[in-house]
Amino acid sequence: MFETKIRKVGNSAVITLSKEAMAVIDAAEGDTIYLVRTDDGSLALRRHEDDFAAAMRAAEKVMDDNRDALQALA
Repeated sequence: MFETKIRKVGNSAVITLSKEAMAVIDAAEGDTIYLVRTDDGSLALRRHEDDFAAAMRAAEKVMDDNRDALQALA
């Protein structure tokens, strides 16, 4: 487990990741990472991977195309 604080920078909120935390997700300064909601409602950091990014774009398109049906099922 890694602890960090949320800080305000301009109009944004930012978190700082330690070298150790970045090593765990195999990320480096300047990389794109995703903050993903998991099944239990918590959040996870994911390093940018082309396959993952493509899957997320496809999922967002399906959700957008079927918004009414998904809301009815919720």
